[in-house]
Amino acid sequence: MQKLKQFFMPFEGKWNLDFFSGLTVALALIPESIAFALVAHLDPLVGLYSAFFMCLLTAIFGGRPGMISGATGAMAVVIASLVIENGVQYLFATVVLTGVLQILIGVFKLGKLVRILPKSVMVGFVNGLAIVIFISQLTQFKIVSPTGEMHWLTGHPLFIMIGLVLVGMLVTHFLPKLTKKIPSPLIAILVVTTIVYIFRLDVLVVRDMMGGSHVKATLPTFAWLNVPINLTTIRIIVPYAITLCIIGLSESLMTLTLIDEMTHTRGRANKECIAQGVANVVSGLFKGMGGCAMLGQSMININSGGRGRLSGIVAGVILFLFIIFLWPMIELVPLAALVGVMFMVVIETFEWATFKFIRKIPKSDALIIVVVTLVTVFTDLAIAVITGVVISTLVFAWETAKNIYAVKSTNKDGAKEYQLHGPLFFGSVSHFKELFEVDNDPKEVIIDFLHSRVTDHSAIDAIQFVTKRYVSKGKNLHLRHLSADCKLLLGKAGDMVETNVLEDPDYHVASNKLG
Repeated sequence: MQKLKQFFMPFEGKWNLDFFSGLTVALALIPESIAFALVAHLDPLVGLYSAFFMCLLTAIFGGRPGMISGATGAMAVVIASLVIENGVQYLFATVVLTGVLQILIGVFKLGKLVRILPKSVMVGFVNGLAIVIFISQLTQFKIVSPTGEMHWLTGHPLFIMIGLVLVGMLVTHFLPKLTKKIPSPLIAILVVTTIVYIFRLDVLVVRDMMGGSHVKATLPTFAWLNVPINLTTIRIIVPYAITLCIIGLSESLMTLTLIDEMTHTRGRANKECIAQGVANVVSGLFKGMGGCAMLGQSMININSGGRGRLSGIVAGVILFLFIIFLWPMIELVPLAALVGVMFMVVIETFEWATFKFIRKIPKSDALIIVVVTLVTVFTDLAIAVITGVVISTLVFAWETAKNIYAVKSTNKDGAKEYQLHGPLFFGSVSHFKELFEVDNDPKEVIIDFLHSRVTDHSAIDAIQFVTKRYVSKGKNLHLRHLSADCKLLLGKAGDMVETNVLEDPDYHVASNKLG
């Protein structure tokens, strides 16, 4: 009973704010859902129904009330590559597998791992994503010639296209300065559409992207995944599913963290991972493109007062009603209007402050930003993130490795003491081995690990290496302040080695021998 009460608690409070915020969000979801579906080379209805499933299910089951999910640009770019190379039949299986992976991450409480991505990686990621979305929109400035070849627009058609795109961008940019109660992308689309039909301009509309014929919006239908279950299918969908899983959870959990800071509350990351996974599984089974949290729509919702689950539920339901009853109008939206909205998404997504701080941050961070951006543009987002994390890890290991040093002294008994400082791990073992003057040291030598930490098996091997060098010279070596497991791993180093574990720290070495 208590758990049931806690679940419904986010529905309580200012329900009227949640309701009207949800209505506003539903309007804001329409243009971007259509645009992202076109980016992914899919029917606009696929994007709209995906937004419905993602928005509704994450609102009900998610770990961050007030956060809005839907079809997103980051995932659309990856989906476009999948659809172009392998066909749309593999998309839905990929989306379902993506959801399963996200559920597993949530079940095994690995959500926090997605939230520890370095800032430099995230900056490069969003910059690369903005560039990719921008490039994908340039195809709308091309036209198919009678011979079937694609050519850039020229002359009068090009000027009309540019003019309409600029109108959409200007409305999207300046309307929020006057009022934030209505979504500016929606108004921009209405303005551009009105101009097109008043002046009877000959431009492409959403219907043209669907073959030029009228398509009736029907209820989403459940369908089994119509792909062969074999190694070929696995090789196709698994890499894309992993990519979409990483991207989806990265965007969702970053948005969750931002809303936490804005509302001074705390969302549940692992619960959100599970909800995102469930929504993607359902979306895939109903022939959707899946999705994740949407930063822009989430900000609209929070700024409009939507803090509970009701706002997301209302947004999903209203969006569904729009699709069913207003689809004939949506088909007539000019593509130029959607391009204008997407160009504003590009401008808002790109981290323009990069040009200011890139000279002030460490060179390694600047390199990571540039590399991740370029890899995102020329390969895909998942490879870019993994590349950035690997480089960040290597840089951290390199910098940390330089922090190990030893303070040398001779005690009253004439023994040489090495008081070790800094972590001993795989990155610092080479420098560690060079700290000791084995040939010139006296008969008695003490290595004190009180101010150091032995962190992995490479460190144990390095200690064994130094130990054997002293033993081979017939010198007595005393290893002080090692943890008990270090002593266990070192084993019998010889009678001339003392491993003192009195007053030792209680940390443990990361070793496969210790499990």
